[in-house]
Amino acid sequence: MAAILLTDTVYDHVLALIREEELSAGDRLPGEHALAERFGVSRPVVRQALARLRAEGRVTAAHGAGHFVGDEPALRGIDYGPIQGIPDVRSFLEFRCILEGESAALAAQCRDARLRAAVTARRKAMEAATQRGEPGIEEDIAFHAAIARASENRYLVMTIAALMAHTRVAIRLVRELSPQPMIHRWRDVRAEHLRIDEAIAARDAAAAREAMAQHLRSGIARLFPRKG
Repeated sequence: MAAILLTDTVYDHVLALIREEELSAGDRLPGEHALAERFGVSRPVVRQALARLRAEGRVTAAHGAGHFVGDEPALRGIDYGPIQGIPDVRSFLEFRCILEGESAALAAQCRDARLRAAVTARRKAMEAATQRGEPGIEEDIAFHAAIARASENRYLVMTIAALMAHTRVAIRLVRELSPQPMIHRWRDVRAEHLRIDEAIAARDAAAAREAMAQHLRSGIARLFPRKG
């Protein structure tokens, strides 16, 4: 929990840095090491905060060049109110089955190969994060956000982005409360993400819709395993 709070603090500090120094889209941010020293935290904490900012489009990254201010404006959250307990998590995942199933189906029909390739890149980024022993929560969110962008439907993009805080809470609760061993849970999630990605790459809308719905239904099953 302490690490999560630190990540949230650094996230806020980076946004404040952008405002106070009047940085514009495309301006380069200080490196991870400099940010860690500036905010008095470890580099992994900085990386998690930057991952969240990337998922929201507030910063971008270029391999070997660092992080830059993004040009996507911050989206105000839809006022659903906070998740108030486990039943809310179940309802939220059921809602996402409907919303993101269609998002994945539309992404599979996307003609822009770059948007579809971004889905694969985000999936691989999550795998890399977990292999480094990191939670990969922001990378997980970024994977779903990339699918929304590939849908080329701005209402899906805006809604899924506005639900990021709820998604973050739901992922944490599923991970913390699921009785399934973490290694098995990660194996299943990795396979589910791969099926979604492959269906989108194959431009199979029906398979993408079902793969996404199955992924989210599996999240419900991991939190509410059947007895007997």
